Amino acid sequence: MAVAVTGRSSPAERAAEPPARRGTSWRTRLRRDRVLLLMMLPGVLYFAIFQYLAQLGNVIAFKDYVPFVGIKDSAWVGFQNFTVLWQDPAFWRAVVNSLELAALQLLFFFPVPLALALLLHSLTRDWVRKLVVSFVYLPHFISWVIVVGLFVQVLGPNGMANGLLSRDSHHHLVTLFTDPAMFKPMMIIELIWKDCGWGTIIFLAALYQVDDGLYEAAALDGAGWGRRHWHVTLPSIRPVIVLLLIMRVGDILSVGFDQVMQQRDTFGPQASEVMDTYVYYHGVQDGNFSTGAVAGLFKGVIALILVIGANRIAHRLGEQGIYQ
Repeated sequence: MAVAVTGRSSPAERAAEPPARRGTSWRTRLRRDRVLLLMMLPGVLYFAIFQYLAQLGNVIAFKDYVPFVGIKDSAWVGFQNFTVLWQDPAFWRAVVNSLELAALQLLFFFPVPLALALLLHSLTRDWVRKLVVSFVYLPHFISWVIVVGLFVQVLGPNGMANGLLSRDSHHHLVTLFTDPAMFKPMMIIELIWKDCGWGTIIFLAALYQVDDGLYEAAALDGAGWGRRHWHVTLPSIRPVIVLLLIMRVGDILSVGFDQVMQQRDTFGPQASEVMDTYVYYHGVQDGNFSTGAVAGLFKGVIALILVIGANRIAHRLGEQGIYQ
């Protein structure tokens, strides 16, 4: 109790401290780690200004915000903007489309980088593995404008596929980019082509940490390729899988603003409207900034709930999660 009152540690506790911490003031530690702190400074400033300080602007969700008047002088309206948003069918259609796309991405996109990493990790020649990795992760650096343009050039009404099939007299026009029912499948196909290689690198880095002796022991016990991966590889990298899955769940309503924007008019808003495009078109372009802020708050609250829930599930499964 004396320690809690005085705030000072006992001589025995000070003796148990590591030598590096004993007698080291915060000025000494600051001078010692100044290079690391300077390297962290740009990232800290970015998050402080564009992530945390920008949250103060969400106050317009409770105001009748007029840009020419300013945030301070705009009139308070309480929860009126929330009522307007809840009664808008277009908003709930965007929410449903976002959830459906997020579920499809978790089901069809998330396992692809893991499967590709397992196949590449099984290759015996390093140069082949490096060559394949270099090819599959390069599309990640291509903008969505170019990616969508490439798919339109290949699968569009006047694309390469229709050009080749037009030689057949019984050819039917391929209308993948005009059929609203094909919006979600095309989104998943484009996402896999562009970003599966980038996710593969993360899983490959985790696979390199698996002890080769475990594979040898499993092989001596008669385990084949599939059983070695099921009983050795997947349990060894399960913390990484759970961590990436939690992060994906937290970003579940952000299903690709840039990707959707390039195809929204082609497939039609009824099929392709998501929460991010709803905020842009109904909030920014139409001048309903307060309603757009409410939609952003709704998205943030849902993401927070999903992250907390997924993290608790990970703890119950014995994993560390993203925080304790």
